[in-house]
Amino acid sequence: MARSGLRLLSPYGVYAPQADTWLLLRALNDEDVGERTTAVDLGTGSGAVAVAAALRGARVTALDVAWRAVWTARLNAWLNGASITVRRGDLAAVGTGLEDASFDLVVSNPPYVPSAPGRRAPRGAARAWEGGAGGRGVVDRVCATAARVLRPGGTLLMVHSELCGVTQTIEGLGALGMAARVMDRAQVPFGPVTRGRRDWLCAQGYLDGDAEKEGLVIVRAERS
Repeated sequence: MARSGLRLLSPYGVYAPQADTWLLLRALNDEDVGERTTAVDLGTGSGAVAVAAALRGARVTALDVAWRAVWTARLNAWLNGASITVRRGDLAAVGTGLEDASFDLVVSNPPYVPSAPGRRAPRGAARAWEGGAGGRGVVDRVCATAARVLRPGGTLLMVHSELCGVTQTIEGLGALGMAARVMDRAQVPFGPVTRGRRDWLCAQGYLDGDAEKEGLVIVRAERS
């Protein structure tokens, strides 16, 4: 894809890189990443961010709960001549390689679109955007995981929507012993998922009635 300079395939059922991906890649470009960096990409999807970090020399582990994403990330690493370790698993699963204090960098583009009450657990591609109650079902788990697996001085880069509570994320990371701030923002047109539930999001107070774009942020946090 020309936007990133990477060759990326996204088969049906795997989240295709888009505005939030490019925002996270831009943040990654500002980090001091090299051969001595150990990194993990939580919810890797197509593997775009993991591949970009690996091409800068980092030793990268990529994790996703979906087998299709695991295979896609491995394929995209091969297409770009990058070496990454891709594992299937949930954030809390045994055998994922997420040992305590084992990484210098955590990157994540978790699902963050608020889900209506009663919506069934997501399957397939919907896992990439269904954020659960308040959009925080996975966001909070990523924060907790990062606080556990980062070495002192390590960094978390996470992208999410303003719909799911930027201040809550900053404060939550602070409570976990991490100094956090918003390092980048972007306003992007609504994608098909947000557009499809726009009326519900407005009724619940997530969106203003005249909103035409969604705010995305990059949260950067350092473990003390």
